Amino acid sequence: MDAELNNLRIDRSKRRSSEPSKWAVRWIVAGVLLFVLAGAWRLLSGKLDNSPVVEVQRVKSISAASAPDGIVLNATGYIVAAHKIELAAKVIGKVNWIGVDKGDRVKEGQVLVRLEDDEYQAQLLQAKGQLANLQAKLDEALHGSRPEEVQQALANLNSSKADLEDAKVSLDRLKGLLSEGLTPKQSLDDAQTRYDGATHRVNSLQQAYDLVKLGPRHEQIDSLRGQVDQAKGALDYAETNLANTIIRAPVTGTILERAVEKGEFVTTSFVGDRGAKGYVVSIADLNDLEVELDISQNDFAKLHAAQHGVVTTDAFPDRKYDGFIKEISPEANRQKATVQIKVKVTKPDSYLRPEMNASVAFLSDRKPVGDTGASAKPVVLAPSAAVRDGAVFVLLDGKAVRRTVKTGVASGASVRIEEGLIGGEDLIVNPPAGLKDGDKVRQKA
Repeated sequence: MDAELNNLRIDRSKRRSSEPSKWAVRWIVAGVLLFVLAGAWRLLSGKLDNSPVVEVQRVKSISAASAPDGIVLNATGYIVAAHKIELAAKVIGKVNWIGVDKGDRVKEGQVLVRLEDDEYQAQLLQAKGQLANLQAKLDEALHGSRPEEVQQALANLNSSKADLEDAKVSLDRLKGLLSEGLTPKQSLDDAQTRYDGATHRVNSLQQAYDLVKLGPRHEQIDSLRGQVDQAKGALDYAETNLANTIIRAPVTGTILERAVEKGEFVTTSFVGDRGAKGYVVSIADLNDLEVELDISQNDFAKLHAAQHGVVTTDAFPDRKYDGFIKEISPEANRQKATVQIKVKVTKPDSYLRPEMNASVAFLSDRKPVGDTGASAKPVVLAPSAAVRDGAVFVLLDGKAVRRTVKTGVASGASVRIEEGLIGGEDLIVNPPAGLKDGDKVRQKA
């Protein structure tokens, strides 16, 4: 029991040994005093220092491809297809088949739509029959009369001549009998009439025989040739109409709109959404895109033909495309006080779509987008407020060191430094009027 009570007693000697020594306390107090004295000295020296307080900004060095300098104008517009085609039918009819949908890629000559062609097949058959009929007549005229026709005409002529000879013999005999008073005058008159009729018949058959031997006249042959040519034209027209019931892609591109469905009536002129359709699909080559812009007349003088710019879109602002002014409208818009221009995108990709919002930053000089090669010199940008009289002040070891620089194009609050800086220097912004090279300065906290 006494042993257990002894274990519960507090050992006073161990507690005393855990207390800090006098030297440790002295070192802690000395450290605190030293820290307080240093702060007081810094505060006192700051108040006694009369050097000016300046604001400092660091010089930036960026790649030439992403440099904002040289931008003379920013404009917004829309991406459009350079050549959008609304493919229309050349003949009227109902849609029998359509084989494409919006967004499909098609090749030049590919069949897109077929129209019903029963009527055009019948017209073609009719034109073929008409041509065959007229061609046969022309061939008949060119070949002339057949030998059998000539022989028949000659036989008819000889028969009529025999009748004429018989009529002449009868007439002569009656004349003798009349002179002897053996026949009445009426019999002689009848014989004379028969003889005259036979004479006219011989003359007629003689002319018919001569015409059969000569064949058709040249004028008749020429007329038949003209009719044959006309029939050939009608046949070509019928064949063309039949071929036009098959509508093919005129270029390689992408289907932007499918305007008809099977069973709808297609005409050669636009009627309306609920009536016959004037075109079946719209197609464009999406590798040939432009940005359509309306430029204010106040800014129009800043631009010129073939001027380059950087194209960006609201949908993909981090993607940049090179472009140049391809077309400038020859007339201005009086109501808007603008001039329309079109900027061709040199290397479009699948991210660009017609009717997208787009912005173009027009550059003063040619600067290809995405040029990150080793030959591209970095662009040094400095605050415009740091440049004074062709020089800047660099903060080095608490002193303002003056450096002469050569400036370039200014863009906003920055200016391009062509010579004198390499980037990374700390420049004094808005240096005091009396600041000189080597003067001590203090950086603004």
